[in-house]
Amino acid sequence: MEYIPGSNFLQSIVSDDLSSGRIKEVVTRFPPEPNGHLHIGHAKAISVNFGLAEANEGRCNLRFDDTNPEKESQEYIEAIQADVRWLGYSWNGEVRYASSYFQQFYDWAIVLVTQGNAYVCDLGADEAREYRGTLTESGRNSPSRERSVSENLDLLARMKAGEFDDGAKVLRAKIDMSSPNINMRDPILYRIRSTPHHQTGTDWVIYPTYDFAHGQEDAIEGITHSICTLEFEDHRPLYNWLIEHLPVPSEPKQYEFGRLNPSFTVTSKRKLKQLVDEGVVMGWDDPRMPTVSGMRRRGYTPAAIRKFCDMIGTTRSDGVVDIAMLEFAIREDLNENAMRGMCVLRPLKVVLTDYPSDNIENLHAPAHPSRDDLGERLLPFTRELYIDADDFREEANKKFKRLVLGKRVRLRNAYVIEADEVLKDARGNVCEVHAHIIADTLGENPADGIKPKGVIQWVSASHGKNAQVRLYERLFSHESPDKGDNAFMDHINPESLEVVMEAWIEPSLAEASPEQRYQFEREGYFVADRYDHCSDKPVFNRTIGLRDTWNNR
Repeated sequence: MEYIPGSNFLQSIVSDDLSSGRIKEVVTRFPPEPNGHLHIGHAKAISVNFGLAEANEGRCNLRFDDTNPEKESQEYIEAIQADVRWLGYSWNGEVRYASSYFQQFYDWAIVLVTQGNAYVCDLGADEAREYRGTLTESGRNSPSRERSVSENLDLLARMKAGEFDDGAKVLRAKIDMSSPNINMRDPILYRIRSTPHHQTGTDWVIYPTYDFAHGQEDAIEGITHSICTLEFEDHRPLYNWLIEHLPVPSEPKQYEFGRLNPSFTVTSKRKLKQLVDEGVVMGWDDPRMPTVSGMRRRGYTPAAIRKFCDMIGTTRSDGVVDIAMLEFAIREDLNENAMRGMCVLRPLKVVLTDYPSDNIENLHAPAHPSRDDLGERLLPFTRELYIDADDFREEANKKFKRLVLGKRVRLRNAYVIEADEVLKDARGNVCEVHAHIIADTLGENPADGIKPKGVIQWVSASHGKNAQVRLYERLFSHESPDKGDNAFMDHINPESLEVVMEAWIEPSLAEASPEQRYQFEREGYFVADRYDHCSDKPVFNRTIGLRDTWNNR
């Protein structure tokens, strides 16, 4: 699988605008609403907005569209900033907020009312939907539409003063109730919300809608290219109408690109929040979540996520992207950069009967097979070892390339051994294997010419460390868990997490720093948990297997 960079229609637009002199500098913005954690779709939007600015020596603002205090919080604001930084991007200047412009928005609302282009409407939510019409039927004018300018100004001031209950009145633009574009049928500009705001406290009880605030924020900040996903294409006429009817300091232009829709994934914030609220996952940063914080905790790297966003390209069409592309990107990154280590997930004791019980041999192995700069790691070798139970059979056919009674196998980076006998528990299960070392096989093949059947991992039983290992899989078992009639909660993968409490690891792995990534040889790629891992109680999360086995299920 080879990645070949493709064309980017947004870059073509930017290049034309620069060469024609329409703009002197590229200024973009990433404008998340702080009502949840960022997910992989936001990572794509971040890469587009910050990437365009970086590629053209421009600037990108981070601005929170915080116009709905009922669903927003400071926790989300801080988490979003951390995610953007972790992905490797730096925003221009200070963090910006829509709430910083509330007074300006209100002043411009007065301008629209004074022009006769906005009015205070008394219709309730159900009545407003009825008056709005449908995609095939024109809307009807509100009974409030012909109020005088003076009456509208008075009512708007009283809305601001808190005289009316939530939902009692709204401010609407006066455009065209017969427009084929429903977004132009007298859209709401302000609504009453007697909810304290995380930035402005109780200063305001009316808040602008996203549609009213968005373009004006861009204009205030001098944004040259307002990049949105395709669902906002039908909102662009309203964006332009407001820019044309207000005395804004600049005239930004909106462009849309296809949003990222990965397979086997849900990216709706509402649905992700439901997963958290109902305890399906352990939080927004659960490693099974498609959030940036979840992928970070699972062991994904910023480089892999950015590479994935480049691989899928930026186009004018929506479509489903195979999640295997993201998994390819992280495998490729970790294969090149993750240090190696050995972990036994299901330990079976092996006693080397011809090895002295008090002997400890410190063997050495490369930290990475092709990265000398990463150095070596120390492997204590002792009489009693653990191998994985799946790597032993009392009897097996020739296809089984591991340890079998009477047969040989090489312990990775150590000796060739031969299994002699087994001990079993009361139920007949093998609980211990006795074996002997084939002499002079450290780094050499047996002198008698009988080669081992395979290579297996191992850990010293006395010097290895017990670890908790969390084996993560895809959270959903359906390719399109929330499309069509699919009820996404019905497609939760019951095998998305297996916790192994009695795994054994090389002793050096216990000293890993949180978020340090490894390839556990023959097992997959793992990361030391950023919160729970410590040297006394090591905890590792599986990032991804060594190869894609999902399609073989």
